Amino acid sequence: MNCILEAWVQHEQALRHYLRSQVSDVALAEDLLQDTFLKALAEGSRFCRLENSRAWLFHVAKNRLIDWHRTHRINQEIAADIPAYSPDEKPAVDDLSQCLPRVLKELPAADSEAITLCDIDGLTQAEYARRAGLTLAAAKSRIQRARRRLKQHLKIACQVRYDESGKVCCFTPRPPLP
Repeated sequence: MNCILEAWVQHEQALRHYLRSQVSDVALAEDLLQDTFLKALAEGSRFCRLENSRAWLFHVAKNRLIDWHRTHRINQEIAADIPAYSPDEKPAVDDLSQCLPRVLKELPAADSEAITLCDIDGLTQAEYARRAGLTLAAAKSRIQRARRRLKQHLKIACQVRYDESGKVCCFTPRPPLP
């Protein structure tokens, strides 16, 4: 533990300067610095056996910074992809459920059963596997294949069309089967 504190005292200011030069937010830089220190503490006695503690600390700080940038970028992309919510506006894909009962009946029985049990009734894939006498991997594969076939059949049978962003914009409803 003493070797960790000695290395930290020696390199803390340089790490702080490096992190502050990489991000404009002082509090964020301090958080990343603290994460680096906690990682060193977690190493315990292994840290004392390092040949170059400075390089190790900077490597960890850099990785923490990369992780933060990756997470921050992903969160920004997700936020940009989420359309503004309008309570009066109902997406066309919600209305597509009008086609679902008929299309489910037109699918092979195994596909219809998998989709109905797992996606509509909320049965877990593990429970579905047990009921169907399948391994979990086989059940997951069956469910994925059934979903692909459902999507394809919906697309054809209900003449689903997409807007420029790839979202369902319109379709042709079909009357239910007698």
